[in-house]
Amino acid sequence: MKSLPFALGLLLIASPLHADTQAVTGKVVVKPVISSTMTSSGQPIVLPQKDAQVIVSTYEIPAGAVLPKHKHPFPRYGYVQAGTIEVTNVDTGKTETFKTGDFIVEAVDQWHFGTNKGPEPVKLLVIDMVEKGQPNTVLHK
Repeated sequence: MKSLPFALGLLLIASPLHADTQAVTGKVVVKPVISSTMTSSGQPIVLPQKDAQVIVSTYEIPAGAVLPKHKHPFPRYGYVQAGTIEVTNVDTGKTETFKTGDFIVEAVDQWHFGTNKGPEPVKLLVIDMVEKGQPNTVLHK
């Protein structure tokens, strides 16, 4: 019976709870990707006014694909994980190219489309901030 407290002590030391209390052994490196108060077309970033919902998605856009003309009624942010995408803002006439490692602060309520002109798929991590239950993509008719 004297070994029971010892065994319980060993289990506690080896448990995942113990791992959470361990000191960080390496140096944490933080590299800012972007800091912005404006969208890619120069609009101030405005958050949803009620019942905000965050939706995070991944997109894979095949080589040669052209996305349909669309707009976003709420803020949308994208991180290019792989590939290169060209985004044309129809309302402003401006075209921008985003490559691996770039962060996109998309225009709000302006028609635009994306084109993958590269030989590999474009992989995006997309973050939407919408009013709960509302879509964040409107296709042009």
